[in-house]
Amino acid sequence: MPVTIGSATMRILVVEDEPVLRDGIVDLLRASGYEVEAVGDGAAAAKLGVDEPFDMVLLDLMLPKLDGLEVCRRLKTARPALPVIMLTARGAEEDKVRGLRSGADDYVTKPFGVKELLARVQALARRCQIGQAEPERVEVDGCILDLGRCEVLRDGKATVLTAREVGILRWLHRHRARAVSRAELLEHVWCVPGTLETRTVDMAVANLRQKIERDLAQPRIVVSVKGIGYAWGVKDA
Repeated sequence: MPVTIGSATMRILVVEDEPVLRDGIVDLLRASGYEVEAVGDGAAAAKLGVDEPFDMVLLDLMLPKLDGLEVCRRLKTARPALPVIMLTARGAEEDKVRGLRSGADDYVTKPFGVKELLARVQALARRCQIGQAEPERVEVDGCILDLGRCEVLRDGKATVLTAREVGILRWLHRHRARAVSRAELLEHVWCVPGTLETRTVDMAVANLRQKIERDLAQPRIVVSVKGIGYAWGVKDA
């Protein structure tokens, strides 16, 4: 049985450039009760995967326009918690490592069996706790963070958020019970090693605060935690 979110069925994006295989995967998932959309190139996948609230992505590695690794990086930057299963004919260990390091949560080598693919979809859904879907719209401290549309609304004014700014907000909100280190943000939002010595995170947070905070001298949404990094500051949001 497919995993559901409350009373809603999981939405899965299938990204595969081979029409016969793409149609077969779509038919398989729909027959198993999932809601499915499909695209055949990387550019379309990157846009749709960020713009639409999918619960999982099945992503081919070899794609026209943008390869699967770059698509995965872009999706994970905008939506760090979005589960991604990479599908590819490349089965060498180094290829799997590259896929996982780009942000993929699982890796399935072609050709694969129907039962195996369904089992991996179900297992990843359980592992990522898809039943606790992340909000696309958060109202906090007098402003509306529309994460799905990548914009913030405050005092009737709309300001565009970058994909990384949305990634920061999603990660902090998801882990709002604790502080998040700069290294963790680098790894999960920028998809680079957390050991990298850089002021990138601090600069990004400073720019983000310009857009979302009421008072820069006393930020309430993204707060600093001395010696650690940052945290979601409003307890009830």
